[in-house]
Amino acid sequence: MRKKEESKGIGEKGNGQSEEGKRGVVKETVNFVVYILIVFLLTYLVIHYVGQRTQVSGTSMEYTLSDGDNLIVDKISYRFHDPERFDIIVFPFRYEEDTYYIKRIIGLPGETVQIDEAGTILIDGEPLEESYGREIMLDAGQAAEPIKLGDDEYFVLGDNRNASSDSRDPRVGIIYGKDIIGRAWLRIYPFDSIGFIKHQ
Repeated sequence: MRKKEESKGIGEKGNGQSEEGKRGVVKETVNFVVYILIVFLLTYLVIHYVGQRTQVSGTSMEYTLSDGDNLIVDKISYRFHDPERFDIIVFPFRYEEDTYYIKRIIGLPGETVQIDEAGTILIDGEPLEESYGREIMLDAGQAAEPIKLGDDEYFVLGDNRNASSDSRDPRVGIIYGKDIIGRAWLRIYPFDSIGFIKHQ
């Protein structure tokens, strides 16, 4: 009888350890699932409200940005202040879904922008001092005539002026502040060019 009781006691102890083990596995699984959910939530918040990765396609921003450059776009700064002249911004192309343009702000709300026959940018009739354009603009496009910008409107150009589709082109036109996704912030590829983007 004594041996039988001892056997029973050992069996009960073994079952107790097994239950504890199961609870431990369940706890670890729950912790892992919660961790994954937190990571996805943080990733979602970062992508939608803080920053977004984008890739430059084409040469319209040469030599500031090159074809194939991978950038992080700052999506939060403009929640605290308005876009500034010479900022490099990202905005959607209105005629093609999931297509985004990256250009430099030249004209600000309330200003009148024009490009004269010599390719000079005029802001409110005065030449704009800037050194971002690679060469003299050959085509003023719709900016050959003065363009008066409204309260939330911006005039943008690519740095490679003669190879850029920008606010001179009616298909791009004036950019509304509400449509600006963010400001080019950091180049993460190619690795030998990693660094913050200079705007001013």
